Amino acid sequence: MSQSNEVNERNTNAQRSPNYRWFQLILAILCMGLVANLQYAWTLFVTPMHVKYHWSIADIQVAFSIFILTETWLVPLEGWLVDRFGPRPVVAFGAICVGLAWVLNSYASSLSSLYFAAVVAGLGVGCVYGTSVGMALKWFPDKRGLAAGLAAAGFGAGAAVTVIPIAGMIHSSGYEHAFFFFGILQGICIFVLAMMMVRPQPPSGIVVPKSILASRHNSTPAQMVRTPIFWILYACFVAVAAGGLIATAQIGPIANGYGIAKIPMTLFGLTLPLLTMTLTIDNLANGFTRPLSGFVSDKIGRENTMLIIFVGEGIALLGLRQFGHEPIAFMIFAPLIFLCWGEIFSIFPAIIGDTFGSKYATTNSGILYTAKGTGSLLVPLASVLAASASWGAVFVVAAAASIAAGLVSKFVLSPMRRNWLDKQTDPKQASLHYRDLPVQSGE
Repeated sequence: MSQSNEVNERNTNAQRSPNYRWFQLILAILCMGLVANLQYAWTLFVTPMHVKYHWSIADIQVAFSIFILTETWLVPLEGWLVDRFGPRPVVAFGAICVGLAWVLNSYASSLSSLYFAAVVAGLGVGCVYGTSVGMALKWFPDKRGLAAGLAAAGFGAGAAVTVIPIAGMIHSSGYEHAFFFFGILQGICIFVLAMMMVRPQPPSGIVVPKSILASRHNSTPAQMVRTPIFWILYACFVAVAAGGLIATAQIGPIANGYGIAKIPMTLFGLTLPLLTMTLTIDNLANGFTRPLSGFVSDKIGRENTMLIIFVGEGIALLGLRQFGHEPIAFMIFAPLIFLCWGEIFSIFPAIIGDTFGSKYATTNSGILYTAKGTGSLLVPLASVLAASASWGAVFVVAAAASIAAGLVSKFVLSPMRRNWLDKQTDPKQASLHYRDLPVQSGE
């Protein structure tokens, strides 16, 4: 056997070992954390840009919607590229776009240039996000909820590590310098991590327990989008995502509108302005809920978890409406929104994999993920509604949508999905086994 063949065999054996998939999941989590700022730290830059250029808040938030639309609606294409070329080149390209986008933001002196940078940012984050979630679903067919939750947790909690230094740099050196410095730093780190990614190759002998309602049939994207189940999932995703995206983009303007953003708050001996402190807690809650809810859904079922969490988000939105003018209440209800909202980024990919199979999981979950982009269209409308009515009206509408999604998940989606899976699954089979999967060379 030649030396190159021996090296390839050792690499293949390492990649097929039970522990190697956890290493690949860690890479995905780190990459997700490094792109989180492009969404969750955005609210810190809105007011400084408004002050400098006198652009309206609604016009600035159009950039946020463009970013979300580009990030989400291109994920199916990026998922196809991952299936075709492997995760490494797609994530590496995403790293370049991530760095370039914030560098462009640092020089943007017009709304058109800000919007162009948002397109580049969305393209980069979509490459990283779609690849990372798809890798989790394929490496862990037996723990989809937990694995997708851990990957999504990086995106939810990643900004918590850097929101304080970003806020400090904006205050001390200006928002332009913060954009430039963190753009370059994040882009380089993601590129290095991309070089260590390989195609998912789950170890043989993996068992999916009967408690997880999983299909034995691999539905293509075209087959999936022709099912009523998919469109119910899509509508629920939009309904819940909208409330969380409004909170993500507008939490800064809301706090400023309430006149409490700069009030010093002390927690565990650390004193920070209320907005900075709240954003840090928000991101931690957003990240924490993703693996937790994914793990819980593996145990009690996807739809049961969706009912509990979606109704919880609606209650948190109503609490912020009623009590948010008080600093302590604001710091309680805003993180509760994120605690209940972040769940969608672990539950929905997992339920797509369960329902439509593993083979096309990256592309199928990417198609559903476009619902986040659809929900982002409501963010500028929320600014308009708040200007014409109040933030209270925005909270009521968002809360009603989230609660309705929870009820639909339990009482409409659950029986439909069970009946659909019963038609495809052999009742005599106690569990699904993943054995003798084909080994793919290369990335």
